[in-house]
Amino acid sequence: MVTRNPLFHAHWTVQRFRATIVTEVWPAVLFFTLIALMVYLVSSQTSHSLAIPSDLLTVLGIVLGLVVSFRTSSAYEKYEDGRKMWTTIMSTSRNLAQMIWIHVPDIRKDQGAQKWQTELHSIIEKKSMINLIQAFPVSVKHFLRGEEGVYYKDLYPLVAFLPRYATTHPARQTPADRLPLWNLYDTYEELVHNSMQNRKSSVEKQSDVQYTAPSSFDPEMALPQVDSDYPLKPARNPPPTSIDDYVPLLRFFKWLARVFPPHSSVKKTTSKKRKAYSDIVESKVPLEIILTLSKCVSRLMRCDLLTQPIAVGINSSLTTLQDTLSDLERICNTPLPFAYQAHLRISVWTYLFFLPFQIEASFKYLTIPATAFAAFLLLGFLEIGHEIENPFNYDLNDLDLDYFCLAIQRELHQITAQTHLEPSDFVFSSWNQPFVPADRRGADDIVSQGEPYRGPDDSGEPGKDSIKRTLVRGWKDVNTLTHR
Repeated sequence: MVTRNPLFHAHWTVQRFRATIVTEVWPAVLFFTLIALMVYLVSSQTSHSLAIPSDLLTVLGIVLGLVVSFRTSSAYEKYEDGRKMWTTIMSTSRNLAQMIWIHVPDIRKDQGAQKWQTELHSIIEKKSMINLIQAFPVSVKHFLRGEEGVYYKDLYPLVAFLPRYATTHPARQTPADRLPLWNLYDTYEELVHNSMQNRKSSVEKQSDVQYTAPSSFDPEMALPQVDSDYPLKPARNPPPTSIDDYVPLLRFFKWLARVFPPHSSVKKTTSKKRKAYSDIVESKVPLEIILTLSKCVSRLMRCDLLTQPIAVGINSSLTTLQDTLSDLERICNTPLPFAYQAHLRISVWTYLFFLPFQIEASFKYLTIPATAFAAFLLLGFLEIGHEIENPFNYDLNDLDLDYFCLAIQRELHQITAQTHLEPSDFVFSSWNQPFVPADRRGADDIVSQGEPYRGPDDSGEPGKDSIKRTLVRGWKDVNTLTHR
């Protein structure tokens, strides 16, 4: 199958245009084009020639091309590693939820460390663990985007039931005893604390919500409706688009305004800037979720509710999630060294600056488009490498972390929708034809004939030998029918 051309398989929009690097490199391309125009005009319209020897042009061009290629390749390697790690999170979450939902028993008797509880209690306990599995990728998404804390519309409803204080005694619960999961770490938006007296009215207000078909895409409607001590921030909170996203020259004036503020007494605010790397962040929330799941699994093991292979599989899955989180943290917090990036950009700019002086004697008026093309090529690859080096932000070229989280949510709910039926309840049905194509009778018809089994048109000895002959005949039929 031939892949579709990315330039023509969809309509071009402003956002799609911003996904290219044209908006980032056009000022620099224009600058070097103007230099080439100046060199050509001076050399052609005056008696002075600005041409210089081009002996080093080929050598330096090859070396610089290799270095830029390495820069882009290393950035794409991080992009690809990020996608592989999210694939690991998706598959591990499915496996973990499947083992918990299917292999942890619903009916539990009073024996040993396990106290008797109803089947409803057991199902609620397992579903709550799977909700924590669903919360893990969501918390990883916010962590990678530098959005700290749990007060988000897609995360807080999944973890709101977890303990908040180190002690369970209400009289001893103070802010100093608050667990790490519930500590606030937010530098972007000031949270306004709602008084505890207003919680009751808020709950009553939420209970009156009518669930109607949403007029727009709103996946948070599928999450629990719970009260929060703090206002919840949106699940997806990209930085606003401004004119300097299309005219990068204006960023210089914004930088001047930050360096030399007009009024020093004005309170500084932290803006959400589109950049490859945010400040160094730590994975508090995902780690707390893993620890909570580990404690739940430890209790199941103490109560002898897990067989040894399943217990090993669950613990292995939790370890895989932790390892993947560490790998994602490595990508998120490890940019290329500043010295390498600065030297590479200075080298590219120096090469492009002297390029028209070296090729004017041979290219004449073609020096102008040749310089523009070379600037667009080299600066474009540099900008692409810078943009995809940390693929976890909100840029259109970044990984769609929201899609990954919603896909995991759908798969986990699909797992919990499976009913716990014995195989005998659905295997021996007329819809099941186990020996096709040699024997097209339904399983119920085969069983109703009683023992021993006799295949259709089988004149040999009935019983197990007849089953073997039927399977061999089925293999021959499949081998014949599936070859062209």
